[in-house]
Amino acid sequence: MQHLRRLPWTLTVRLVPAFVLGLTGSPLAGAESTSAPANASEFLVVTSEQGEQLFRAPMPEGARWCLEWQHSVEKFTVLDCYRNHAGVMELERSHQPDFAAGLGHIYGRGEQVSDGQGGYWIEHIDEPVPGNQYVLRVGAPAVDHRLVWQRDGQTKRFSLSRRAAGERVTLSLTDTADASAKN
Repeated sequence: MQHLRRLPWTLTVRLVPAFVLGLTGSPLAGAESTSAPANASEFLVVTSEQGEQLFRAPMPEGARWCLEWQHSVEKFTVLDCYRNHAGVMELERSHQPDFAAGLGHIYGRGEQVSDGQGGYWIEHIDEPVPGNQYVLRVGAPAVDHRLVWQRDGQTKRFSLSRRAAGERVTLSLTDTADASAKN
């Protein structure tokens, strides 16, 4: 069994986003522009600490998704956006409307650019997630951790907080998925 490596607290706290148009457009821009077939064998899977599969969706090569949430103090929406880059989960960019508690740009890790609305994007993070998975303590309903992605031109959302508030879950990009949880 592979040991799960926990991401630094500051990265885990920043895993709670929203849809704000930045200088480069929608956070999921290009999400469906992929040469991989729709039935590619990579999936974004969320499992509970007990091993129950809470979420599964196909995320073929080039697919993008975001973790979106409400900042618990300032109540604005934050986004951390990922992509499947050749089978590797990469943190691609992050949107932060403010320099509130737990947020901010780390010098040398991406490029901070204005979103034109008083907030900022951290672009070009392009950081592989170790082991293609990370652990998240899901926030309360007021925080509303949710996954956001596009499929067939439609924006889809799945609320982790409605399903597992206060619980520890693992988000992973994998080439296998149990067929019992479809989204």
